[in-house]
Amino acid sequence: MTTQDIAPLTTGTHSIEVDGIVQRYHVHGQGPVCVAHSGGPGIAWEYLRMPELERRLTVVYLEPIGTGASGRLAAHPAGYTRARYSRCLDAVIEHLGVGRVHLLGHSHGGFVAQYLALRHPEQVASVILYESAPVTGDEHVAEAMARFQEFAARNADRPELPEVVAALQSLPAATGDDEITRVVRGVIPAYFADFWGREQEFSAFRSAAAAAFIRAEDDHRVPDTVDDRGALGGLGAPALVLVGRQDFICGVRWAEELHALIPGSELVVFEDSGHFAHIEEPERFAEVVAGFVAARTADAGPAPVEG
Repeated sequence: MTTQDIAPLTTGTHSIEVDGIVQRYHVHGQGPVCVAHSGGPGIAWEYLRMPELERRLTVVYLEPIGTGASGRLAAHPAGYTRARYSRCLDAVIEHLGVGRVHLLGHSHGGFVAQYLALRHPEQVASVILYESAPVTGDEHVAEAMARFQEFAARNADRPELPEVVAALQSLPAATGDDEITRVVRGVIPAYFADFWGREQEFSAFRSAAAAAFIRAEDDHRVPDTVDDRGALGGLGAPALVLVGRQDFICGVRWAEELHALIPGSELVVFEDSGHFAHIEEPERFAEVVAGFVAARTADAGPAPVEG
């Protein structure tokens, strides 16, 4: 692993090399160190910027390999397993040099955070599972489709609804970064509790969304499925589980199951949010996360060096 010759928590963009692949990360904010892993796989990291939280925490955002200016695997679009992402996450934490960090994983990033916290507890002061789930595969897909039907029923009178449905239906056939980005932008209204009621607030978020064409498969095209139900009872780090009441993809059912499986975990439901509480309820989101971290800062890192 090689690194830039720069203080690892300086505000701005950094790169390290992990197993020959460039891994970028971005530092913003001040306070205890919280490392944030965005979702996907393949979604550009910028959607996860949490300005309100950055007022209270130093947030280190990974730019996942395969996206943006981070490197791509030789097996691209395959090979992006949780184990691979966890290896990169572990390397960034080690590079920061601050001991244990608070770890926030959103959506697929939550799967990665679970994986690392279970296997490298010495790296983790606490874990925040934000719109995560204990399992993927057929059961997860069936639950998501049921919740999507509820979204469609709530918005049956919206003239824009058929476009969202068509975008979701086009996902299996989409290939290439441009096609996946169009799909992501097309389905975004389903990820919010009330996108069209607050469209003026959220339209820029939708327009800026970007994605890379990545398959959740190993190097041999075997699906990288998740089933942490048997392991989460051994998660020793303090855990906070966050979910939006109207999230269709990683909804309340999964948050409640995570909460039940993880000893001593805390569960917070954002009643006016879907998949993006940090956008839909930013002040409360920041208050909840920063409050949780504040009680567990013994191994958190220093504020970044401005530069």
